[in-house]
Amino acid sequence: MSESAISLREQKKVATAHRITHAAQVLAEQHGLDGFTMEDLAEAADVSRRTLFNYFASKTDAVLGPEPEVPERDVAAFRAGGPHGTLIDDLAELARTALSTKQLDRPTVERARRLLVSEPRLLAAAHHRFETITADFTDLVLEREGAGFDPARARLLLRLVLALFDVALDAFTAGDRTLVEAFDDQLAAARELLG
Repeated sequence: MSESAISLREQKKVATAHRITHAAQVLAEQHGLDGFTMEDLAEAADVSRRTLFNYFASKTDAVLGPEPEVPERDVAAFRAGGPHGTLIDDLAELARTALSTKQLDRPTVERARRLLVSEPRLLAAAHHRFETITADFTDLVLEREGAGFDPARARLLLRLVLALFDVALDAFTAGDRTLVEAFDDQLAAARELLG
């Protein structure tokens, strides 16, 4: 199959996931997390029930949206010590890649943040998701850096990157920069502060 066909298929997949997440967030904001069913969500997103479950296992997952994905070639480059040759720069590059694959617009991010505050189960699920991402990327850092690298330092580094992402979301919703640009701004500010 041609690369353009794969790209088109991937674009359609991302658009469908975004449409489902948008519908789930609107329904959750209007009716609460318990105020709609997966059938309601499938109808609102204009997808079949089967398609809906191919994308998300639950309403909570649908509201939070798809987890960030990083292409295997980028992960392999990171494991090999690249693409820049310094841990923080290479980790930031993985974060940029993950952020650029998501279709995030300001209203969606603002709605998601309102929902996290109003629905404790969503906040707990988001926290669990961040802990899982931290664990996965900690393992990746340890693979790259070797057995002598302190796992506690790897977890600290990942939590710092996730904190930068959280602050970047605030900057993204308040300004006119892309999410990747907002992340880069926060990374530069952190470097300056921790210098």
